[in-house]
This record gives sequence, C-alpha cells and structure tokens, in this order.
Amino acid sequence: MSQVCEVCGKTPSMGNKVTHRGKAKYMGGVGTKVTGISRRKFRPNLQRVRVTTNNGAHKTMRVCTQCIRSGAVTKRVRRAPFKLAPQDKAEAATS
Repeated sequence: MSQVCEVCGKTPSMGNKVTHRGKAKYMGGVGTKVTGISRRKFRPNLQRVRVTTNNGAHKTMRVCTQCIRSGAVTKRVRRAPFKLAPQDKAEAATS
C-alpha cells in the first residue's frame, strides 16, 4: 500500500537526520558539532477517512491531515442531528 494522499498527491520526501554532540555556547559550552548525517524519509500523516462523494456515495480514502484540516475533504455525516418534535418546539418557544 503506497504512502500517497488521494486528494493532494503528497508522497514521502527524503531529508537528513543530523546528530549533534557538545554543549551549546549560550549554555556555557564550546559549541555543538555535527557528528553524523544520515538519510531519512519524511512520510505524510495519512488517515483513513470515510468521505461522501458528489453523487452521494460513501468511500474510504487515505488522506493527509493537512487536507482534512483545510476542508478539502468533508467527512460523511453518520446520522442526522438531534431534532425536537413539533410539540416540543412549541413548548420550548413558550418557556
């Protein structure tokens, strides 16, 4: 299963893991030194989300958290919100 967001197409990217040694100058040391650099992968934070498509069907998608937060994906509504019965509405309006 590939690590790709189905909305924006974000994929894993490569970067460096940098290892430091020593005490920082502002803390009274002689400064930090780089002792090693190794390659690593930055993977997108993918979540499985049930989404309602435009035609009303429900589909499970793997979406990155940035797409969820930006509103590019709207989650499906599981059930209708709580509604008052007509007689309860009249009582609530009078009180």
